[in-house]
Amino acid sequence: MWLEIAGSLNSLLIIASLWGIWSQVKKVWQRKQGGKRGGEQCGEQGGEQGGEQGGATAVLSLNQFSVSFLAYWSFFVYGYSIKPFNHFIVWPRMIAAMLVMLLLYEMWRDRRTTATKTVLIGASVMMVMGLLGLVLSLFSQMGIVDHGRVISQTLIVTITILLAQAYAHQIRLIVRSGSTGAVSIRMSQFIFVMDLSSIFLGWMLGFKDGWPLLLLASVSAVTKLVMMYLFYWVRVSELALNRRAVSV
Repeated sequence: MWLEIAGSLNSLLIIASLWGIWSQVKKVWQRKQGGKRGGEQCGEQGGEQGGEQGGATAVLSLNQFSVSFLAYWSFFVYGYSIKPFNHFIVWPRMIAAMLVMLLLYEMWRDRRTTATKTVLIGASVMMVMGLLGLVLSLFSQMGIVDHGRVISQTLIVTITILLAQAYAHQIRLIVRSGSTGAVSIRMSQFIFVMDLSSIFLGWMLGFKDGWPLLLLASVSAVTKLVMMYLFYWVRVSELALNRRAVSV
């Protein structure tokens, strides 16, 4: 009973977090309509720095969103690799991974760098492989379930470390520029609430099956708290104001 409650709550909040990611995509589109371009102005030399400074994807960290894609993708694979098939984990994270891919695509369009292109191609290949694994797990008796579980668990531990450094990078960009740029606070808010529900679901699954969820969600929740504080910091800090003035 508690597992079903935790799973249903987590699914509902993941849907809310999808709205948060969608709000980030819309913010990028709004900045594009406002004439903010990054890649055309900065060229290859500007790279991610150019996009971070003044483009439609300003201050968005390619590092962070590539790791975010890996996190959603790994749990998407993990959800169909455990027994029984966990619908609460699989479907919302599959959609989330696709939305983050859309953001990676917009970052590539805005910056036109080798890094953004490489990340987008890599994410596309992984998504196709993940969907193929889903089909095989649903309609085949192959041993993909056990292999997928081992691979996804290993990947989740690695991604937790990468996620911590990726958000540290995003945080550093905001502190350094004194601005949140194209970063959407709603995404952090929605994902933070989702992380709390994911921690609850992890406990209900039991430590044997739930530890990957507990590990990643706990680290993610801490980073989102810091991100939300920075939105307050850029409004009230004299240091942030001075750094924005220097950037202009």
